[in-house]
Amino acid sequence: MRRPRHLHALFAALTTAVASAGLVVGAGGAAHAATPLPAHVFAPYFEAYSSDSPADLAERSGAKYLTMAFVQTEAKGSCTPYWNGSTGQPIAASVFGADFTTIRSRGGDVIPSFGGYAADNGGTEIADSCTSVDSIAAAYEKVLTTYDVTRLDMDIEDKSLTDKAAIDRRNQAIRKVQDWAAANGRPLQISYTLPTTTSGLASSGLAVLKSAKTAGAQVDVVNLMTFDYYDNAAHNMAADTQTAATGLYNQLAALYPAKTPTQLWGMIGVTEMPGIDDFGAAETFTTADAATVYNWATAKGINTLSFWALQRDNGGCPGTGGSDTCSGIAQDPWYFTHSFAPFTGGGGPVADDFSLSLAPGSASVAPGGSTTATVATTVTSGSAKPVALTVSGAPAGITAAVSPGSVTAGGSAQLTVAASATAVPGTYPLTVTGAAGPPSHSATFTLTVSGPGGGSGALVNGGLESGSLAPWSCESGGAVVSTPVHGGSYALKTAPTSGQTGECTQTLTLTPNTKYTLSGWVQGSYAYLGVRGGASGSTWTSSTGWTKLTVPFTTGASGTVTVYLHGWYGQGPVYGDDLAVG
Repeated sequence: MRRPRHLHALFAALTTAVASAGLVVGAGGAAHAATPLPAHVFAPYFEAYSSDSPADLAERSGAKYLTMAFVQTEAKGSCTPYWNGSTGQPIAASVFGADFTTIRSRGGDVIPSFGGYAADNGGTEIADSCTSVDSIAAAYEKVLTTYDVTRLDMDIEDKSLTDKAAIDRRNQAIRKVQDWAAANGRPLQISYTLPTTTSGLASSGLAVLKSAKTAGAQVDVVNLMTFDYYDNAAHNMAADTQTAATGLYNQLAALYPAKTPTQLWGMIGVTEMPGIDDFGAAETFTTADAATVYNWATAKGINTLSFWALQRDNGGCPGTGGSDTCSGIAQDPWYFTHSFAPFTGGGGPVADDFSLSLAPGSASVAPGGSTTATVATTVTSGSAKPVALTVSGAPAGITAAVSPGSVTAGGSAQLTVAASATAVPGTYPLTVTGAAGPPSHSATFTLTVSGPGGGSGALVNGGLESGSLAPWSCESGGAVVSTPVHGGSYALKTAPTSGQTGECTQTLTLTPNTKYTLSGWVQGSYAYLGVRGGASGSTWTSSTGWTKLTVPFTTGASGTVTVYLHGWYGQGPVYGDDLAVG
């Protein structure tokens, strides 16, 4: 990527490898049919210069595929490839070979990447360093056969983007390797990772692709580094990813006019830098950005989703930009990996689909009372289609209806639930279903019919012992956890980030104009417990252990209140347990 990241020592220049007339077979033996990558793959970069084990970090994070950065020469003028340009890390089965075998045993694979900012700046990117096309091709083949991989990535930045002779040599070598792979029945893909503007490749990046076309080299993926714009502007990183990729799509359409829109999107990759990138806080890729980019990438059917780098996927250094070991923002460990991992799969762009949610997800009413909730739909892939809405599960004495009964995905409707005067007190799950042809999604609305005077049973699932959130509604990241807990087996976890407090809520309909007390056990920094709506009251604490909070309040004329638990921006998770209203 952009910053100097290889840590190899300075070695004296070795004798340049003698250029061979043809290609050599690497340590992995003769070429054979390795397993191709999926049509859509999430493959975050792994900092090969670290002391981490690729297989271990892949297992801990859940990343099945890795892009290994970087392969370089040890000194300018050399034709010998090494990991990180270090002679102590040759291209050999003894270096990373066991890790790669383990990764494959779990159904994944690796993508070796040549270049990187340091090599592209210092002349040790192999095509910059070596003037023999045959020797460059031999180096590519050595990596392919030693590690039995099916894709090579070319990370071309900085001075490498203006070295026309090296650009042409690289593409000529790629063509030689592709001819060799075809003759031996071996699958091979080539990706180019290039810096971008917010509207597509700069002229230097586009020139790399034009050189490849002239050389007859097939470029399978163009992977944009959608960060480090260095334009001194504030950025919405998710939106900029989309405009950059759309600009690239138009550039590829002009370069390859015979390709269909599906094929063109299938040539595109994007690489993010989670959290604060090298430029600074004006370029911060947030946890919310991850969801936006994932949904967009899935809908468009792009080829590759990635980020720099796996070792950064944690919130261990709030406020720090461009670190190799943390993102600089508040996040759970492996948040970005878990968000992007489902992208990996086969086939083309996904079908039209949507999601359905309820807000609030629960309510408590007295017999004779009623309540409402918003039914929201969101397009998650493809285009917006009509969604038919129904509600089921209402017992005797309860009526429930959704109006309107159909919306276009992206629209919303209202759920109205009423309890008759003779409704039996209890808790009833109602199922709201949206159907748009084959895709169908449901959400549960939990209705509590209270007995006379409300009481401690008015708040539902206060101990989280159901093992699920319902009827709590939480901001992104909210969850039921088994540790830490105050009582029983489960507790409620809120997930504050730099952009949200992580609030979890539950709406209750209590007896009007009546005094109540909200109580609960909390743990974490800036843990807020309170009510709003038809009453107002709150308190907070910061504690590494469980602390009991109480909030007295008096209901208004409607009796409806919203109970909430939340933390504070960027201050870490807050937990709640044994919550009650009485």
